[in-house]
Amino acid sequence: MFDGRGAAKRRAGARLWLSGGWLVVVLILSVFAPLVAPQDPLAQDLISRQLPPFWGHGAEPGFWLGTDSLGRDVLSRIIWGGRIALQVAFVAGTLTAIVGSFLGLVAGFYRGWGDRVISRLIDIWMAFPPVLFAILLVAVLGPGLRAIIIAIVVIDWTRFARVIRAETMNQGAMDYVAAAHVAGFSRSHTLIMEILPNVLPTIVALLSLEMGIAIIVEAILSFVNLSISTDAPSWGGMIAEGRTTIYQAWWVLVFPLITLFFTVLGFSQLGEGLKDRFDPVLR
Repeated sequence: MFDGRGAAKRRAGARLWLSGGWLVVVLILSVFAPLVAPQDPLAQDLISRQLPPFWGHGAEPGFWLGTDSLGRDVLSRIIWGGRIALQVAFVAGTLTAIVGSFLGLVAGFYRGWGDRVISRLIDIWMAFPPVLFAILLVAVLGPGLRAIIIAIVVIDWTRFARVIRAETMNQGAMDYVAAAHVAGFSRSHTLIMEILPNVLPTIVALLSLEMGIAIIVEAILSFVNLSISTDAPSWGGMIAEGRTTIYQAWWVLVFPLITLFFTVLGFSQLGEGLKDRFDPVLR
């Protein structure tokens, strides 16, 4: 007989390994960018401008994915751009998870006036268009990674707070919570030691998804020149530049776009895989 649960588990495992493997490769290349990047990402050579990838006619050795309109190596800029993307993903995603999860746990477990205040704040916050809100915050704070991270945390904490609040309320109605109260455990002990471990898989899944969203936000802000310096390599900046030269040098747009797509997809699938693997209810 066909084991549906076994097949689903194998698919989840394959998804986890594939997404995790891709992210590990991106992480290693980004960390060791000074060693693995074939060229200086900022070096300009107008004589070598818009060289095609290594398989194209007129390609030159050492420029595996071609060059942009200023003669800068596309592959090296993608590798160095991964540093910026992952830095924003890990720092902004972690801070957003901490702030939003804490508020969601408090609102969902203690209820009362605190829940009403946090819920109304979530409703008001989510009424603002997130992308326009991010652009406004960065424009006020000034371009830079610090401003981008602050903007992501200020905007996206509601994503965690709303979901974790609902999950905490569901867990609070379980029998094990009532048993903890009967056993004489304090409310804070019940929240931290009993409910939090069961909510943690959801937090991990949201965190992984948030990291992908943070990369997209940074790319959007780079696209409109509100991220770091325009000379510094970033995936969004490369996409913005490649858009203007798509007919002359398509590789300047396509390769960073593919890297961005698979990295965001990797974070999304990694979160789902981790939730399926470690969720105690599903297990």
